[in-house]
Amino acid sequence: MQIFVETVKEYRFLLVLRGSGLRPEIGDSDPQEVGAPPSNPQALVPEAQQTAELVRQFIDAARDKLKGQDPANMILLRGFSRLPQWPEMKTIFGLRAAAVAGYPMYRGVGALVGMELLESGAALPDQLQTVEKRWDDFDLFYVHVKPTDSAGEDGDFDRKVSLIERVDGHLPRLLALQPDVLVITGDHSTPSVLKSHSWHPVPVLLHAAHCRPDMVERFGERACLAGGLGPRFPATDLIPLALANAGRLKKYGA
Repeated sequence: MQIFVETVKEYRFLLVLRGSGLRPEIGDSDPQEVGAPPSNPQALVPEAQQTAELVRQFIDAARDKLKGQDPANMILLRGFSRLPQWPEMKTIFGLRAAAVAGYPMYRGVGALVGMELLESGAALPDQLQTVEKRWDDFDLFYVHVKPTDSAGEDGDFDRKVSLIERVDGHLPRLLALQPDVLVITGDHSTPSVLKSHSWHPVPVLLHAAHCRPDMVERFGERACLAGGLGPRFPATDLIPLALANAGRLKKYGA
């Protein structure tokens, strides 16, 4: 088996295993509890037993290497998977899509669905400058802002509010490009009071010339419950809805 580790950013890394007979059905070693010792990765199906044992050997070796280190003296592994074979956005939606994200994980998500990864600084002004330069080259831009999530994980409500307001202050620059459709949302909720990801639905804003206005005048979880998109709708409907508002779908109905 081949094994290598790739740095992601900050405290995250990617562990890659290559070889025959490997299976991804392995439980996480992250106990999801501060101060608790790592869990022992377990095979979730009998066929994954050999892979689980290899992972345990890697963890044991890491424990020996990191012993006595500060501030990190151990690793936690989660999210075992194979590289997915997803259809690309151009195939499904006919879109030339670009990803402008400072955090490597989200650049990876963009790459997996066939987005072109654009080089950019991590700060939002740098990201928007990249969008402005490449505006005519793509049909869709995926712009990801990470710090709001980090503030929620830290339980820092005031910093999260400040970051959201800072993003809001840059919207005129984005609107000046006159996008057919602008969508603002999140990939998950990270309430500061919980200091973690949560199950709560995220607000969605869709702005377009032919989007029927509703009575909502604020953007937030409570306000969006009364919005024209309804209190909840499947996230898989969002891109088709954006395509419709962009005039990119065929005639509706007979």
